[in-house]
Order: sequence, then structure tokens, then C-alpha cells
Amino acid sequence: MPQNATTLEGRIERITFRSPDSAFLIAKFRPAGQTALVTILGHLPPNIGETLRISGEWQAHARFGQQFKVHRFESLLPAGVEEIRRFLALGLIKGIGPKTADRLLARFQEDTLTVIEQSPERLTEVRGIGPETARRIGAAWREHHRVRTLMRFLQARDITPAHAMRVYKQYGDQALEVVQNDPERLVGDLPRIGFYIFDALARGADPPVADAQRARACIQHLLAEAREEGHMWLPRQALVTRCATAFELDYHAVVESLDELAAEERIVVCPEAPETPVCLPELNAAERTIARRLRAMLLEIPMTDAPVDHGRIMDTVVRRMAIRLSDAQQAALDGALGRRVVIVTGGPGTGKTTLIKAVAAVFETLGIACLLAAPTGRAARRLAEVTGRPAATVHKLLGFSPTEGGFQRDQDDPLDTEALVVDELSMVDAVLMGHLLDALHPTTRLVLVGDVCQLPSVGPGNVLADLIASGRVPTHALEEVFRQSAQSPIIANAHKVRHGALPDLPPTAPDGPLAPFTFIPADNPAAAARIIVDLCTRHIPRQLALDPVRQVQVLSPMHKGDAGTLRLNSLLQAGLNPRKPAEQPLAGRFCRGDKVMHLRNNYQKEVFNGEIGTIDALDREKGWLQVDFDGRRVTYDLSELDELALAYAISVHKSQGSEYPAIVLPIVTQHYVMLQRNLLYTALTRARQTVILVGSAKAVRVAVQADQPGRRRTMLGWWITQSM
Repeated sequence: MPQNATTLEGRIERITFRSPDSAFLIAKFRPAGQTALVTILGHLPPNIGETLRISGEWQAHARFGQQFKVHRFESLLPAGVEEIRRFLALGLIKGIGPKTADRLLARFQEDTLTVIEQSPERLTEVRGIGPETARRIGAAWREHHRVRTLMRFLQARDITPAHAMRVYKQYGDQALEVVQNDPERLVGDLPRIGFYIFDALARGADPPVADAQRARACIQHLLAEAREEGHMWLPRQALVTRCATAFELDYHAVVESLDELAAEERIVVCPEAPETPVCLPELNAAERTIARRLRAMLLEIPMTDAPVDHGRIMDTVVRRMAIRLSDAQQAALDGALGRRVVIVTGGPGTGKTTLIKAVAAVFETLGIACLLAAPTGRAARRLAEVTGRPAATVHKLLGFSPTEGGFQRDQDDPLDTEALVVDELSMVDAVLMGHLLDALHPTTRLVLVGDVCQLPSVGPGNVLADLIASGRVPTHALEEVFRQSAQSPIIANAHKVRHGALPDLPPTAPDGPLAPFTFIPADNPAAAARIIVDLCTRHIPRQLALDPVRQVQVLSPMHKGDAGTLRLNSLLQAGLNPRKPAEQPLAGRFCRGDKVMHLRNNYQKEVFNGEIGTIDALDREKGWLQVDFDGRRVTYDLSELDELALAYAISVHKSQGSEYPAIVLPIVTQHYVMLQRNLLYTALTRARQTVILVGSAKAVRVAVQADQPGRRRTMLGWWITQSM
């Protein structure tokens, strides 16, 4: 913290912005003894009405004026009946809302918090509170107090409030015990930040933790960090050098620690491969499993099926489905019939979906049992809709067990099918692909369909691109855009981007007519954000007759900034779902009617990463809300709200596998870090009827010309060529 830090005491009066992921907030703060409000910003868990002692510095913002940037904070318990009333009415203590708070204060006055903390059984003296409710209120208070104790412990060791909140989210009531007694757990449990917290605790320990222990943690941290970035491995020499130099560790201690971890099979070193890759065991096993199973399916077990009468099959397809395949589609269909594994890739409008329908129909005609699958729930539903056949997520197909954390289907209990078609393969990471192939009988036919020009999977690896680049898996590229699709300006412009050409960008005024492909110039990100809000609240509903919440999706290349998802969600929430003046959002951000996205797979609730719904019920007093996911209602309590985020605007990555009637995309030069051809191409291909770009033609040009996305370090192609 800066030496000239200022300390303020006061109360949070209003929260103007809160990040769903990092506890970062911007709030209006009333210093004690003052009437004027000041703007504070920082990583702060408290809610409206909490009393804080904050330390930080004043800074001037070009647009928002004087702001107080918080580096440290301490929550202060309120004193006096009215302060206690305001504190309890916040809903921070589960089970106590405004009415219950009034009854508690009427009975216990200024001793209310002391009774809750030290003698919660006495709460039954208050009308309406039974023994079970008293127990729950006492437990909720202890949980709230534990957060305060954890924050004090970690901030005293120079660990930021943002990181402290991540620790609490990970371990809950056990957080303080973990950081005090087993801090090395943080390295594996908290990707990216866990090592930094552990290292700060280790360096501040008395006596300090030995370099060898820090080196072991550092190696595993860097490999986990690489995995988060999509890499499967790191070069041995680069890994050792970075550990030693970036974290001030003894070089020889790092080398010895790496060898020890390899001997313990905590990591895998591959000296036979170029650059001596070092990888996590799960990732190494995944790529080797893919290579081994593909070898068995393509080379070791010959096809024994009787010859197929292709003419009869084509007649069946044409007669039953009223479609005629192009030469490229026919070749891909022949490949699916003649080879055990084939890949089909192509852009929008080239007939991938039609081919999947044809393949499924042909397999049915031949009496070959066939399953359809996709990586996400949205992609699976879309696959089922367009084919008219059941489709499942890969996880559901493999029988993922939330209790055991693994898949029920494997080589000992393979999938009961003779053929499998997987769509949107670009979204499948190496680990999931390894599990999928492990669960297939080697005689199963496998048809893999995807667009290799789209963004790679969120998880590690680059499976589709690696399989194609290996040259060992039969691949059919669909290049011809069918006449009906070619008439769509969305598809035409997407293919221009795909091949490195600029899309057509005739400028349109912000209030001008909206064509199927519209470009609206904006001078800067803030202007782009204002135009997008105006589009969604006024022009799109009026001109296109689309529901701006259910049928329009705003996508953004980034989360931060004036045109990032976080800021856009705040603006769009205010514009599309304005709340009443007295209405306080649950957890500072959710209101009834909000559009939300589920952020991770939850198998107990049967809700999966990327699913979008609408909050249709909310009880702030009891601390829960209910989300309607396409007619299926799912309830979340306060402890589960980190699984939700506002979804008026989402990242392009989160949109993969989905289609929307209209998409709106801010594209500004301030997003240059993320401006890549495959990102722009992926965004454009999410729209069925309308694409609206808001930003600058220069940013579009930067994205189209940036065809060098960060190369992922993978070994799949190498393992395939070694084995085949």
C-alpha cells in the first residue's frame, strides 16, 4: 500500500457496480460525520449499509472525477440501535430480514449482536423465531464473522482482498484453517492465484519455508497456469528458468524438485519429444489416449461390414429427406461409410448439418445404431432441433458422476452404440476427447464435425486442428456455400472474414435502418456502449420486432472496459430491467426479470456451463432466487450465486455452440489484445437473422488481419504421427 495512504471510516450507501467474479465493486460511501458521498472502488465483499474502515488513495478519473481506490479495508460492527437495525436489515445474516430485525431490536436493543453471537438460543424469546431458526441465525452469524477473521489474517500478510475472497469462496468455513495449517493446498485448488497466496504466506512464515517446497509448488503452479491458457505442456528448460528467475528460487533446488515430482508421478517429463515437454499427468494421458484409440480404430481393427450399395443409399436419403448432396457432401458420406473415423469441417452454409442428417439417416437405413452428441447443452439442443433426432451432451453420454467426479462410461463399460456423430468438435478439449474415445468400442464408427476456423476449446488442447494437421485422420472439407445460404449477408461476410477479407461495412447512423448485416461507427468504447444500449432498448424491438432479452445477444471480445461484458451488463440491466427505487438486488446484482447465465457444470441441478435463463422469482429475506431455463425452473441460494452472472452481454467464447436471431458486437481498437480473426468469425456465425457491429472499421481490419492466435503447446499431433 502506498506510504501516503488515507484512511476513512464510514458506510456504503449505494453500490453502482459489482463484478460477479472478483468481488470488485464501485460504490457510494458516506464518511463518518459528512453528508457528501464519495466514490470508492476496490475488491470489497461488504454490501450496502455496512460500516468500513478503508485505506487507500485518491485518484482523478477523466470521466468520473475524484475516486478513492481502496487497498485495504476492515468491516466494523455497528454501534447503537439504529446502526444495528440498518446492518441487520441488509440481509447479510441469512434468516434476518427487516421485519425480523425490528423484532430482535425491540427485545434486545443494543445487546442484539451480542446475543446473536454468544447466546443464539435466546433468540427464541422473540416472536416467530423457533429453535431451528435460532440455530440457523447463529450459524449464519458465525459464518459472517469467519469471513472478517480470514480477511484480517490475509490482509496482515499483504494478500489482497480480491484474493482473500477467492480463498473464502473455495473453502467456505474451513478457509482460515486451510491457510493457517495447509496453505500448499491453495496451489492446486485455486488456479493462477493459489501459488501467489501460498508463496506470500511461505515467505512471511517464521521460519521461512524452504526453497525446495516453494519450488515444487511453483512448478505445479506454472503447469496449471499453462493449462488455464490452453497449453498441454511447457518446455523443461523454460519452466526451470522461469521458476528460478521470476520467483527468486535457487536454480538447483528447482531442478531437484522437478526430478522429484516426476519420480512421484506428480508431473510427466517426455525426454523423447522436442523441447523435452513437461506436463500434468492428466493432460499427458489424454493426448496419448486419443492417439492410441485412433490407431486402434483406424489401423488395427479392419472394417468387416458388407459392401454398401451407395446408389440405394442415396435414393433413400433423397426420397426420405428431400435433399440432394453436393459432390463434397457425398464424398464425406462415403467416407463415413467406408472408414471408421472421419472428420468433416466447413464454414457456415456449407451443409454440415445437412450432412449430419444424411449420415444419421443412412446409418438408420443400414440398421446401424447411432448416437448424436455435442459439447454443450445448447449445442446438443440445437443439434436435436435441426436433425429431428435425440442428441445429448458428451458429458451426459459418458455418464458423468457429480458425486464421484468422473465418468461412468470407459473402456470397461463402453457406450452401447455402433456409431457416434459429434458436432461442434472445435469446442471439445483434449481431456474430454480422451474420455470419449476411451468409452468407445474400437469397432464404433466415429464422425467428427466442426469448424476448424472457430475459436479453440476453452479447455486445454486444440483437438480438431491437431487431428486435421496430423494428416492421419481422413478429413473432408466442405467449401461450397449453398445458393440459399450465399444470399445471406451474414454468411457471405463470415466467409470473407474466414478467408482474410474485410466484410462489407457501409456505415449506418445509430438511429438508422437495421439491415441483416449492419455496421454503426462509434468513436470510442463509451460511445459504442451507449449505442448498444439504445439499440437493445429502442431500435431493435421497434424495427426488427425482436425481444431484446430473449432473442438478442450482445457479445463482446473482453470482460473489462467501457464496452466489455461487465460494463455492458450493468448498463443493459438498467435499460432492459429497471428496478423500482426501493428494490434492492439480491447479492447486490440480481433482480427479478434479469437475464442470467450459469457459469459451470452443475450436475446436481442438471444445469450446464453457458445455459441462459431468466430470474422469475426472488426472495431477498430468505436469500434465494429461481431461474427459468427454457421452462425448467432451478433454485439457487446465496451460497450458489457465484454460479450465475448477468447475461445481457456475454463473451464471444461463451457464445460458442449457440445461435441467436440477432447479435450485437462492440468492436473497438481498445479490444486489440483480443481482436483475432477466429474471434470475429465465431461471433458473426452465432447470428441467424441479424448482425450489428458497433465500433470502428479499423478494429474490424485489425481483427481480420490478426490470423496468428497464440499457438497452443500440444503434443497430440506428435503422438499421432509417432503411433500411426
